[in-house]
Amino acid sequence: MLGLKLPKKQHLRRYYSVFGVLAKYGFEDVMASNTVKKLIPRNYLKKHPDTEKLLSLSTFERIRMVLEELGPTYVKMGQLVSNREDLLPPELIEELEKLQDQVPALKNFEVEKVVAETLKINCADHFRSIEPEPLAAASLAQVHGAQLHNGDRVALKIQRPGIVEVIASDIGIMKDLAENLEKYSAEIQAFQPVQLIASFEKSIKEELSFLKEMDHMQRFSSNFKGNNDIYVPKIYRILSNDHLICMEFVNGIKVSELDKLLASKIDSKKVAKLGVDLYLEQVLEHGFFHADPHPGNIFVLPDTEQICFIDFGMMGTIMPNDKDALIGLMDSFLKKDARKIIPILEKIAVKSTIPDYKKLEYDLYELMEGVSNTSIKNIKLGTTLTQFKNVLYENEIILPHYLYMLIRALVIIEGVGLKLDPQFNITDNLKPYLTKITRKRISLKHIFKKNVIRFQEYNALLDTLPDDINDIVHKIKNGKLVIVHEHKGLNEFRNSLKTAFNRLVYAVIIAALSIGSALLVIADMPPKIHGIPILGAIGFVLSAVLGFFILISIFRNKGGKASDM
Repeated sequence: MLGLKLPKKQHLRRYYSVFGVLAKYGFEDVMASNTVKKLIPRNYLKKHPDTEKLLSLSTFERIRMVLEELGPTYVKMGQLVSNREDLLPPELIEELEKLQDQVPALKNFEVEKVVAETLKINCADHFRSIEPEPLAAASLAQVHGAQLHNGDRVALKIQRPGIVEVIASDIGIMKDLAENLEKYSAEIQAFQPVQLIASFEKSIKEELSFLKEMDHMQRFSSNFKGNNDIYVPKIYRILSNDHLICMEFVNGIKVSELDKLLASKIDSKKVAKLGVDLYLEQVLEHGFFHADPHPGNIFVLPDTEQICFIDFGMMGTIMPNDKDALIGLMDSFLKKDARKIIPILEKIAVKSTIPDYKKLEYDLYELMEGVSNTSIKNIKLGTTLTQFKNVLYENEIILPHYLYMLIRALVIIEGVGLKLDPQFNITDNLKPYLTKITRKRISLKHIFKKNVIRFQEYNALLDTLPDDINDIVHKIKNGKLVIVHEHKGLNEFRNSLKTAFNRLVYAVIIAALSIGSALLVIADMPPKIHGIPILGAIGFVLSAVLGFFILISIFRNKGGKASDM
């Protein structure tokens, strides 16, 4: 979808807009590449009248303001990376967390015409009415209420016209900028901008695919089948496609609307516990979780007091093996076993270049001690997870994207719980799940199942072993077996050996010259100057000069890389 080739003129117009905003906020260095400069008209590189005043703000404040001015795509990107303490400095994270995805409704939006063109239908054949004013507006879509001929009230989530092209253009520009920044700035390279843009592209592609969102809703509904505490809206697939979703209208109260909950005699403390319990079930049991559970996406149905999650564009999936590793991580964290946590982190990590294992073990132990010494009622999961991400950042460990989505979501859901109940503590909700997981891990059924899987793996290995051995023997016979053997540090050793050998040769030459010269002097061999044999004198001078140069070479390279001399 986002690989779409855009008209060159439109693409360049967006480039000019981006560079104009960057120049305004004093980020001309981003355009350091000559290749990039060729794309920009001279008037875009002139100082903006507000630049001087804006430069008084911090770099991170200006980055946030740039994203806000550039619009929805950039705001969403800033929101997505605002939980990446492993890559970004705390001051920038603090600014990115201020970004709000508040977008005004589209002006002169002919909703019936757009619905008819998107679905290729005559609206009058399917809808009794469609409300012209939106119920909600976001950066990618806006929602309109409607009624079907059978009386059902529905919500139409309609993708903003042209948004795919705009986002494709923006991501293309982001990639160009990220590559230039990595190439020309070692400081920014440490933040891995190319990787951040790749994560964002993957996330936004999923959000733009409404067919995928409907699949998410169906899977989510199946996971909670038979659970009367949760409600998932019905989808009308016949009136939906990749750019429009027709779903059941949810007549609920947002969990952030405390006055309405109170007026409907709904216990906010009960809602807090139930909502977080349902969320933990998504993560720990199903491994498929809502990645954006902010208060606007969680409703309470007043008649049944059921919890209803909406907006399934951003979902996180935990693979079965990773889920076991995650459970092991939580178990080791509770037992304060820092040594066991390290191999689990390495197994889950996308990239880990741990410079000092002892330091990492100490950092983890200190974090766990801090948590265990804090009163249960004062433990804040958000604070603990932020500290954990800082430990990862300092020890050069990068976890998969879904785990950062999960950490962000858990921090948000804890915030929702605290809004509903100021005394709320997510640790109390975690206890029964962790107890259940611990029992499951030591149960005979789990141990048997695990060993059966291992036996199957060993059996598969034994089954293919004869063929693998035959293949190796065949390659040996035909001279096709190649063994790659890497010696780390061999080049340095070779260079040192070469230098030492060269110096030894020079030493032998100097010794030979000195001895030869001495013999010529002793033999009193002519020609002579002032009674001294000339050839002997020349030999001594050459020996002294060569010796002098060797001494200079040794002292110059002491503690550094040796030269060949």
